[in-house]
Amino acid sequence: MRKIKHLIPVLLALSFVIFCVQAGFAQGIKDRMLSRLPVINELKAQGLVGENNQGFLEFRSGNKPSADVINAENSDRQEVYKAIAARQNATPALVGQTRAAQIAEKEAPGTWIQSADGAWKKK
Repeated sequence: MRKIKHLIPVLLALSFVIFCVQAGFAQGIKDRMLSRLPVINELKAQGLVGENNQGFLEFRSGNKPSADVINAENSDRQEVYKAIAARQNATPALVGQTRAAQIAEKEAPGTWIQSADGAWKKK
């Protein structure tokens, strides 16, 4: 019983550290995503990038300016989907598809959106 009593402060401290790391991790992703938003919005406005049905950005043609920005955004989205999936006992793919539907609802008119059947259309 004494061993358990001695473990409780250690477990509480470990839980706190894990919470802080996860919070910092999430804030880092959020900050990076916000900093990329102006470039992404411009690429969407030009019709070069659209939102696919998996919750990721996708180039609509062979012209791929700022590909590093799009790749970084998709990488961060994948990490977010993994984290949400772990908490909800789901798959990252399901989280991405659900997020794609939410994104499609909120996107501005003129943005390229991929429907569930794979067809692309302007909103």
